[in-house]
Amino acid sequence: MTTDTETTGSGRREIAIGRLRKRGEFSKHVAVYAVFNLMLGLIWLFTTPGGFYWPMFPLLIWGVGIVFHALDAFSTVFSATPSEEQIQGEIGRLTRR
Repeated sequence: MTTDTETTGSGRREIAIGRLRKRGEFSKHVAVYAVFNLMLGLIWLFTTPGGFYWPMFPLLIWGVGIVFHALDAFSTVFSATPSEEQIQGEIGRLTRR
């Protein structure tokens, strides 16, 4: 069941903007994940090279969170503010439903 705001153009626009923001947040999440885990890998490499690879624990546990975030966002968009073209594309996808 849809509400009145979801059926109007402005309602679909707000939904599209929200979805695009989620996708932008996901891309930032992946960037932080990569940088942080790279740093852990470097710490491991310089302190115990060839020893037990303990950075696998945050990689795997945080990786599960990344997967769920990806499922929520569906894809990545790297801009913090969606462009008008992206908004119109998302409105078009909503309209085709």
